[in-house]
Amino acid sequence: MPKIGVEQSLSDVTAALQQKGYDVVQLNNESDAQGCDCCVITGQDANVMGISNAVTAGSVISASGLSADEICQQVESKINR
Repeated sequence: MPKIGVEQSLSDVTAALQQKGYDVVQLNNESDAQGCDCCVITGQDANVMGISNAVTAGSVISASGLSADEICQQVESKINR
């Protein structure tokens, strides 16, 4: 199952992804993103963690303005390319 990194404050997204069977890890710093197939960030800190600077080969999804369901859909579309 794909590994998804999720920022700490997005607990509803973490729960939704775990419910769908994804391996979810908490992103506390940029090294946590390594090895993730996809990362979900709040978008509030505009890359403070450095995740969008190619630290991970996976996709980066900004959760800003999206519901947990919408984020799950985006994760699924990015992983199932």
